[in-house]
Amino acid sequence: MKPIGHARPGFPCWVSLAAPSIQAAQEFYTAVLGWTWRPTGMGEEFRTALFGGAPVAGVGALANSLRSAAAWTPFFAVEDADATAARIHERGGTVGVGPLPFGPDRRAALAADRDGAVFGFWAGEALPGWPSGPDGAPAWLELRTRDAFAVALFYGEVFGWASPEGSCSVEYENDEVIVREAGRKLAVVHGGAVEQAPDPEVRPRWYVHFRVPDVTAAVTAARAAGGTVALAPTASPAGRQAILRDPDGGLFTVTAA
Repeated sequence: MKPIGHARPGFPCWVSLAAPSIQAAQEFYTAVLGWTWRPTGMGEEFRTALFGGAPVAGVGALANSLRSAAAWTPFFAVEDADATAARIHERGGTVGVGPLPFGPDRRAALAADRDGAVFGFWAGEALPGWPSGPDGAPAWLELRTRDAFAVALFYGEVFGWASPEGSCSVEYENDEVIVREAGRKLAVVHGGAVEQAPDPEVRPRWYVHFRVPDVTAAVTAARAAGGTVALAPTASPAGRQAILRDPDGGLFTVTAA
């Protein structure tokens, strides 16, 4: 399997936040997660977040122009953007934006699975150093959906999870579908607890987990910086975690390091 930068096809290769204000997002996530920032080379409306000098996420001032809610979106590496788009359509998903060029050899798109959870895919060289390993952020991705098994089949067919030439494993444990590479958890799919409702907070969606040394301290910092708590700190099989909402409404999860 041909590597794509530091990400193999089908593997998570980036997470990005669409936000109304770059400056406000930088101030909030610096206060809560300790990030620093640098330009991306794609214009003033984009920034790369760093933790310990390694790239961990991107922020783009896209929500206003697209009239969409602020949201975190995971991106998966692919070899062929057009072929991936075709597989998504064939399996009942949609491709809403792209594939669009990002430089001479990179293309990206935004899509949704058959239940409406939004994700992205990226063809071309990924950012060097991402993901930054088991001790870096994000920790992993989590999809909360209606039917974990059916949705896992969708992503497995689109991205080649558990294919003979693949290098990740897909396991069904405790009503969860877990995708691992070399023993490291990449993504978790939960099903059964989400029903249709007008409230977007309970619709199927991907959550990005960021590791923090102290979940309670992160919650306190988020409140002080203008954020809110969608789910108070609680114990889980993966450790103590909380779901937070930034001042613009972007949901993310903090997980004990």
